[in-house]
Amino acid sequence: MKNQLIGFLFCFWIALSQPFYFHSGEREEKCIIEDIPSETLVIGSYMVQKWDINEQTFLESAPGLGMYVTITTPTEEVLLSKLYGPQGRFSFTSHISGEHSICLQSNSTRLISFGGSKLRIHLDIRVGEHLIDEVIAQAKDKVNEANFRVEHLIEQIHHISKEQNYQRQREEYFRLTSEQTNSNILWWAFVQTLILILVGIWQIKCLKDFFIAKKLV
Repeated sequence: MKNQLIGFLFCFWIALSQPFYFHSGEREEKCIIEDIPSETLVIGSYMVQKWDINEQTFLESAPGLGMYVTITTPTEEVLLSKLYGPQGRFSFTSHISGEHSICLQSNSTRLISFGGSKLRIHLDIRVGEHLIDEVIAQAKDKVNEANFRVEHLIEQIHHISKEQNYQRQREEYFRLTSEQTNSNILWWAFVQTLILILVGIWQIKCLKDFFIAKKLV
C-alpha cells in the first residue's frame, strides 16, 4: 500500500492504493485481503487481458468476458457480489473494521473458446479516496469549485483521523497480545525449570536407593 500526499491551492487528498496485476485461469478465484477501518469508502478498478498464443503476449480481452467480484467482511458478510465485464470499477463502504476479502473470478463462457488461456488481471484498490474530478467538472464557477475542494479536504481529514484511531486500536491490541505472550513464555520457562529440578531430585533419590540396596554405601 502506497501513501500519496498531493497538495495544491484549496485541496489535497491522500490515496491509499495497491496497483498490481496477477495471473488467473478459467474459473479460478483470486482474493486479496485489505485491512480497512469502519465506515471507509473503498474504490477498486480492474482490467483483464488474455494470453495470445500467436503473439506470445497479453492482449486486450475479448468483449463479453465477465469477472465476478465478491466483497466479504471479517464476519463473512457479503457486501458485494456482481458480474462485471472485462474491465470495470466497483466500490463499497466498510461497516466494521478488519480484514475484508476482495475476490475476482472469471466466468467460463468466453474462456471455453480461448482454450482455457491464461488471464492477466490488473487491479487497483484505493482506500478512503473520494474522487472529485467529475464533481469539479460540473461546477459552474470557481466559487463552487473551491467549495467542492474544501469539502473534499474536510472529508479526507476525517478519514485520516479515522485511520489513525484504527491504527491506535490495532497497536493497543498488538501490545496486549505481546504482553500476554511474554507472560506465558515466562511461566512456561518457570514450569520447565521446576520440572527439571524435580526430575533431578527423583533421579538422585533413585540412585541413592539403588546404592543402598546393593550395599555400596
